[in-house]
Amino acid sequence: MEHRPPIESGCPDGFQYMHPTMLKNFGQWKYHEDIQPGVLKHVAKSGDAVCTVKAGTQRILDLFTLRKLCDIGDQYGDGYVRFTTRSNIEYMVNDEAKVGPLVEALEKEGFVVGGTRNSVAMLSHTQGWLHCDIPGTDASGVVKSMMDELIGEFKSWEMPNRVHITTSCCQINCGGQGDIAINVQHTKPPKINHNLVANVCERPSVVARCPVAAIRPAMINGKPSLEVDEKKCICCGACYPPCPPMQINDPEHSKLSIWVGGNHSNARSNPSFQKLVASGIPNNPPRWPEATAIVKKILEVYKEDARDWERINDWIDRIGWPRFFELTELPFTKFHIDNWRGSRKSLNASTYIRF
Repeated sequence: MEHRPPIESGCPDGFQYMHPTMLKNFGQWKYHEDIQPGVLKHVAKSGDAVCTVKAGTQRILDLFTLRKLCDIGDQYGDGYVRFTTRSNIEYMVNDEAKVGPLVEALEKEGFVVGGTRNSVAMLSHTQGWLHCDIPGTDASGVVKSMMDELIGEFKSWEMPNRVHITTSCCQINCGGQGDIAINVQHTKPPKINHNLVANVCERPSVVARCPVAAIRPAMINGKPSLEVDEKKCICCGACYPPCPPMQINDPEHSKLSIWVGGNHSNARSNPSFQKLVASGIPNNPPRWPEATAIVKKILEVYKEDARDWERINDWIDRIGWPRFFELTELPFTKFHIDNWRGSRKSLNASTYIRF
């Protein structure tokens, strides 16, 4: 068997893997309709139609599961699949009659069809314990625990609008933005093992890595080392990858925090950043019950109180933050107030106050 040499030019051209009907009608689609949760039908100007079946799959797939998904696509579909940005597999078929058997085969193998329109989409997550070197928690484990609780909302169209949830295993690197985000919150500065810094760390790189300039070179016990200005430190963990002796993870002080109100789109309102609503949540693997309970409570209140097609950030803008904390029964503390010196821009500067 001749081995194929690696291609070092980035991702391959996606058109070679595209369904022939999609390739033929590229950029010429007339409309689409939702047949059922997890199934869309796109109709082109030429009259051609293609159905897409979306199934919930985890981001970290093993080879056995991947082959099983491909076998289902070969047997019940047209043999064309793609993965969404939230790591769900989608099957494309020409014939609408194939949709029923395909959905049935997926559910028989334990895969859930859904995640379209006004549902809770698949939770996206960062690397977690499997790959990353600074996670305070396992992002994929939190996703598994929460999706087990929210699976009914994935399979139905009962939310006011689409809900995107993300989890991040640290605060600074590859975390995404969604309507609700679960982030790790380190609550103490790193502990430095001064005996190892000179042997392991490239000190200028570590100093440059700190986003708030809280790290500076120092001589400790006659050895070149580093020190942290704890008044500046935001406990983000950025210093740990280039310098493992600066240990940030801690079973007691690495907590979870929940942020809401993030939005990327320009559809109904401006894009918005998330805001903190709960912090200091216990980091309790393997099921993280405290964090899951808070997210479920926020979604239940949003589902009951929001108007049709109102995103979470639009709902909060309408009712106001005081009402949000009242409805969700989350405690509001002084730590929720953004007191950073550059936060003046985000504070209310008018006499218009809603209660």
